[in-house]
Amino acid sequence: MVTEQAKSEFILVPETTLPDGTVVSAFRVARYPMSKGASGTPLSVADSTPWVDINYHNARKVCEDAGLKLIRETQMLAIAWDISQQDANWSGGKVGEGDLFRGLHKDSVDEAQLGSYESADPAERSWHVLSTGELIYHFAGNVYTWVFDDVQGDEDGLISKPFATDSISITTPPTPSMEQGAGWYPGAGTNWSGHALARGGCWSSGVYAGVFRLGYVWPDSEGGIIGFRSTI
Repeated sequence: MVTEQAKSEFILVPETTLPDGTVVSAFRVARYPMSKGASGTPLSVADSTPWVDINYHNARKVCEDAGLKLIRETQMLAIAWDISQQDANWSGGKVGEGDLFRGLHKDSVDEAQLGSYESADPAERSWHVLSTGELIYHFAGNVYTWVFDDVQGDEDGLISKPFATDSISITTPPTPSMEQGAGWYPGAGTNWSGHALARGGCWSSGVYAGVFRLGYVWPDSEGGIIGFRSTI
């Protein structure tokens, strides 16, 4: 298993200060959505499809068994914010001009694609660049990502209260919901208690997809449109 895990690619996300002043410490995140290795360990590699048909609880468990962690809400926000501040991630070539790239979202495929997959449509570009110059793939589109909620969540990372007016989950995006490629996210007071957060969107999410796309799924659910991403 050690040899197999050694193939995984993890990239550094620098310490990030969100717009409200919240500081998210530096961490390392999988470059690609996790795929399933031959030994059943999660891998971050370009040449495999995402590990789907796995529920929230099992995604947490396989991460922990491999010495990894399921990505947290504050970390997802740090990545999304960093992405939103880079000229290269906007279709107009400058921050705030055009749309943030949404990844695979236009129903051009009908199942999760390899980490290295690139659509023929430039509007479905699969990668975003971070402030470090590193590329992260399928952060929006392709498959949703299970998220451990360390903002609204309980000790198990499940949503346990409504979104407060000042929740960083809904105040961090630089644009209103579904504008300029941010994706859909809920308003203050929305109560998804008992569910798990899912971010990013999938290949058929359309305008709902985006780096700030925020949805919810029953944590025991399994399906072909949701996978997970690990941190170390």
